[in-house]
Amino acid sequence: MTQRSHIIAKSAAGLLLTASTLVHGQSDAAAGPRSGYAPVDGLKMYYEIHGTGQPLILIHGGLGSTEMFAGIMPSLAKNHQVITVDLQGHGRTADIDRPMSFDGLADDIAALAKYLKIDKVDVMGYSFGGIVALRTAILHPGLVRKLVIVSAPFKRDGWYPEVLADMAQMGPGTAEQLKLTPMYQLYSRIAPKPEDWPRFLAKLGELSKKEYDWSAEVQAIKAPTLLVFGDADAVRTANAMRFFELLGGGLKDGRWDGSGMSNARLAILPGTTHYTILSSPMLVSYVTAFLDSAGTALK
Repeated sequence: MTQRSHIIAKSAAGLLLTASTLVHGQSDAAAGPRSGYAPVDGLKMYYEIHGTGQPLILIHGGLGSTEMFAGIMPSLAKNHQVITVDLQGHGRTADIDRPMSFDGLADDIAALAKYLKIDKVDVMGYSFGGIVALRTAILHPGLVRKLVIVSAPFKRDGWYPEVLADMAQMGPGTAEQLKLTPMYQLYSRIAPKPEDWPRFLAKLGELSKKEYDWSAEVQAIKAPTLLVFGDADAVRTANAMRFFELLGGGLKDGRWDGSGMSNARLAILPGTTHYTILSSPMLVSYVTAFLDSAGTALK
């Protein structure tokens, strides 16, 4: 294994270390969810439904699956109908013969909501899934009631340079090295065709190399939005702040009566990295408070 491959494998292992740990402790959280496969856009998309209440779709990170949210599922499902999904090629959703794109994945989320007969839904995504959540809000504004983005940038260079360097190396050439990671162990256990691992990495690698900058489209988002980052995140703090400003936040004094506030919210969790944020109790606290607060449109 080359030094670069070792670094990639180590970094990737960290990405789902939290998810892997939580999967083994999810027996109570996973008791009795409804699950199925939705025929959307040529996919048979795997989904699970936990709890009742206002629908909330959770979108996992890259190389992840529904299990990524196992640790926070019980808290979120107390007052919400939580719908977890496995994106194209991820988890239990088999890949199909089409490129992987953020817009295509966002369309899949909208198609799933339609299949489940949901007219308005809250959407929360982490990392890669946060980008998909953002594109869902941009492409399907009438669908998204509230938006939560965790540890994801609005433009590609929002990631720190060393993270981009690791992304640039992802592909079939790293398939063997990444078999040492928790994400492959889970993939090999639940994927319909585990032998697709190198092909899956090739598609994900291609997508991660593509440039994007959705500054203008972010400014047009009307849905109340919560941004959550760690103070030692893989996303640059400057990008998090600019993201907040594009949504109308942090541009002026909020005033004593709150009249100067936008409907965007920003949380920077102390002592938190990109790889530990899903296990932070602060995350669930901020997310549930935001989702349950009054107001669904810009003032």
